Order: sequence, then C-alpha cells, then structure tokens
Amino acid sequence: MSWDPARLPSQSGRTVAVTGANAGLGFWTSYALAGAGASVVLACRDEGRADAAVRAIRAHVPDADLSVLKLDTADLSSVRAAGEHLGGLARLDALVLNAGIVHPPKHRAETADGLELIAATNFFGHFALAAAALPALDRTPDSRVVSLGSIASMLVSLRTDDLQLTRRYSSWQAYAQSKIMLSSFGFELDRRLRAQGSGIRSLVTHPGYSISGRTPRVPGVNEPSRLKRFVDALQGPFTQGKNQGAEPVLRAITDPDAAGGSSLGPRFLLKGEARFVKPAPITTDERTARAIWAEAEVATGTTLL
Repeated sequence: MSWDPARLPSQSGRTVAVTGANAGLGFWTSYALAGAGASVVLACRDEGRADAAVRAIRAHVPDADLSVLKLDTADLSSVRAAGEHLGGLARLDALVLNAGIVHPPKHRAETADGLELIAATNFFGHFALAAAALPALDRTPDSRVVSLGSIASMLVSLRTDDLQLTRRYSSWQAYAQSKIMLSSFGFELDRRLRAQGSGIRSLVTHPGYSISGRTPRVPGVNEPSRLKRFVDALQGPFTQGKNQGAEPVLRAITDPDAAGGSSLGPRFLLKGEARFVKPAPITTDERTARAIWAEAEVATGTTLL
C-alpha cells in the first residue's frame, strides 16, 4: 500500500498525544494530524508557546480538535501528572515521544530529580510517560508508541557504563547518547509488548537533517531571521525543513503497513521521502537495551512491563 503525506488516511475518531508539540517536528506532526481529523493532545512545557501553536494550527484548520497538556519531561513530578492524565483517557491511539533538548549545555547539568539534564529530558521522562500512558494505549485497538531518534545515533559509541555521563561529559555525547537510549527503548518496548501478546506497536523514526531555516514561517512557532534562512539555505543540498522531517513520524502513526519494531526515516538518510530504513545497530542490540531499560527504571522509579 502506498503512503502519501499530502493525503493522510482519515484520523477521525483517533486521539494522538505529541510531546514537544509547540515547535519543530512536534508542531508539524500535530498540524498534519489535526488536518486529517485527529484529536491532538499537545503536551508541552511552555503553555504560552503551546497556545501559540494551537492558534497557528486553527488558523489553517479552524475546526481542529486540540487540547494542551502541561508536560516538562525533565521534571518527573510533571511527567507523573501528565502520564496520569493520558493513562486515564478513554482511548489513546498514538503517543509520540518527541520533546527534547537539541542544543545541550556546554557543561553537565542535573535536573531537580538528580538526573543528567539531556538524558532526563530526551529519554528518562519519556520512559516514565510511556509507562503511565500504557493503560489507555492498551485499551485502544492498534495503538502505537513512536519514539524520535536521530542520525546522531550512528555517529557515536554508547557508554553503557556511564549513561548519565558522570565521569566524562560533552554536549555532543549527551545528545547523541540520549537519542540512542530513546531509540533502543522504542525497539525493546516492541519486543516486550509482543512477548506479552499486546496489540500495541512501538516504532522508531528519525527526521534526517531537518532545520528551521528551511521550514515554512509560522508566526509564534517558527520565525527564523533572514540570516538564519540564508545560512540554512546554503545547506540546501543535504537538508530539509522540519515539516518534511515530520513525515516519517506521520507515516509511523498513520500507515497501516507500519509494523511494530519498524524504523522510519528519510529516503536519502538526511532528506527525502519517508521510508522504512535500517536503524543504527547499537539501537537494536538487545543486551544494550536491557542495560538502558534497567537504568531507566532506577532513574525514574518506574517499572514498565
């Protein structure tokens, strides 16, 4: 069956929660889903920016069914509250684990919960959120969890003995490692769900090299300067807009042929049409996945499956 991002299957009657939905990939995912008729929960840290995203979507989709949920993935108390709300929904057809810090601080920082900031924001918070949302996913036929990985997963080695970088920190390692952990979680989640006979699918996607300067301007959501657009345009041959980077996510959510355990990304790695692609080997290694899962359960105080 062919899949066309310009003609999404009707999402009427479906409910999708997207973390970090106020900007970037999360916004474009929410925008497209709302246009296809889905009820979209925008789970965001900044409620003001979330409201701006809602206004931007409704400017083009006046009857969009949207709601805002307060969520800071770096704060486990916020994650628990948001997770309780999602887990109590009558149905949850898809949970998109997208929120994250793309530009980490130069020096290692910790959250109020004592976790390394990037690992907490990009992965640990999502692990706990998925655990809390599981009841709603479980009672919804053909539900899906979609984890947002990155091509950075292919460029570094994972320090399984130092997942929170307490011994040697670099901002690049922190970001790449957090994305490896989230992707590994996505694949391991699918393996464990299938082992229990669950109908929930878990898929992993990556957006290639998607940048704001090549993304359509949206007031209050994406307003790059002229200089930013000029600089990003110079990278045109190997970049794309975040609206295009969201297409693998949309396919993971809406394509009936997207099986659990699938990996999706741009056709040409950095850009192109959404395709089923081969993931970074480290993200599918089961021994590594068990170590990451164990670390997440300890870090969040959450038992999942």
